[in-house]
Amino acid sequence: MESKTKAVGFIMISSLSFAIMGALVKLSGDIPSIEKSFFRNVVSCIVAATLVIKHKGSLFGKRENQKYLLWRSILGTLGVIAYFYSIDHLVLSDSAMLNKLSPFFVTIFAVIFLKEKINFVQIIGLFAAFIGGLFIIKPSFNLSAMPSIIGLSSAAFAGGAYTLVRFLGNKEKYYTIVFYFSFVSILMMLPFMLMVFKPLSLKELIILLGAGVFASIGQFALTIAYRHAPASEISIFDYVNIIFSALIGNILFGEIPDYLSIIGYVLIIGSSITTFLYNQKRVRV
Repeated sequence: MESKTKAVGFIMISSLSFAIMGALVKLSGDIPSIEKSFFRNVVSCIVAATLVIKHKGSLFGKRENQKYLLWRSILGTLGVIAYFYSIDHLVLSDSAMLNKLSPFFVTIFAVIFLKEKINFVQIIGLFAAFIGGLFIIKPSFNLSAMPSIIGLSSAAFAGGAYTLVRFLGNKEKYYTIVFYFSFVSILMMLPFMLMVFKPLSLKELIILLGAGVFASIGQFALTIAYRHAPASEISIFDYVNIIFSALIGNILFGEIPDYLSIIGYVLIIGSSITTFLYNQKRVRV
């Protein structure tokens, strides 16, 4: 119980850190999303490299895992860029909620690529989450829905990346995976970032570096949480991030989600809680 309490505490720290990261990304202003993503990953790369050196680990992992590490990095990079774009163009809590659909994409990809089994309750949960996503996106036949669709794609890319992380499992250390992802992301984004580069003021640079710091805190707090308790027992608490994002968005930007988005939140979080409780019951049985 003490270990699980620690895990929940770290999940809360992670959720708050990612909410602050999102607010800082939005607060940094009219800067290309790819440039924001670049600076976020520079900080993560430095932190991960420090941990690799401290633990005398491998920077780039084992040869047999290169294909999976590379694809995890490509999908993760696309996910971060899409998420940052949605943060800039949506209500903060909407972008966070769409990004939190990633566990449902993990389930889908795990069934397709890892051949994991899926039960009836999970299928119902996936359907409810999909409907909830539609309430947030509010599909239309014009470009106004594009930021929401890109926000949803961030969850799909993240889901693919997390599926590969699950596949890598104990094959690589977590700090090696984070460094590899951050390093490849920097290389991928650098030429595109230079094409659209906007000179930063000192304030903007500090804000973006701060976003990177909180992203790193969130990532490693999440990793520590999952070392203290199984993901099936604590992952539901990660949705506290939506509450933090909504509160911060309201305080800093005066944002209030509309009633359709709130219905979407209820459907997505409700389906997550139902699936979580069902899985807990199966474990006890």
